[in-house]
Amino acid sequence: MVDLTSLVLELSQGVVTLQELDATDRRILAALDEDPRVPIMVLAQKLHLARGTVQSRLERMTASGALRPNSSRVLPSALGRGVAAAVSAELDQSHLNEAIAALREIPEVLECHAPAGDTDLIIRVVAKSPDDLYRVSEEIRLCPGIVRTSTSMFLREVIPYRTTGLLAE
Repeated sequence: MVDLTSLVLELSQGVVTLQELDATDRRILAALDEDPRVPIMVLAQKLHLARGTVQSRLERMTASGALRPNSSRVLPSALGRGVAAAVSAELDQSHLNEAIAALREIPEVLECHAPAGDTDLIIRVVAKSPDDLYRVSEEIRLCPGIVRTSTSMFLREVIPYRTTGLLAE
């Protein structure tokens, strides 16, 4: 039986990719979590692995979608987008693909999830100010297929995005 905690799921354009991470993969990722700029040769020496092993595993994890793009490390506030919010959207289900395509075109949309329940989409967004958040929310509301939205502004981040604890399991 596969250990479900060792699976990384990526939902990308409607395709789910499963990538099983073994103990060596987890060691590599944990070391990179401590120092993301460490050269591969130094990382290999630190972990007592061959440089080629580290390189090939990182390439495999990148190709499979197990690793996020490097741009996800950039804080939106460093780009002048210090206001964050969640926008809940109700859809005309027959226009789901059009709505998602339109949302992809809005730079302030960081991610979008399809949850269970009454809400069709939950969209995490950033903006420059509360007024700019209103503009972003309106841009979302005007996407094809979106019937209604509700915006909740985040006041503060209390636990930042993290996977360190999962790597240790």
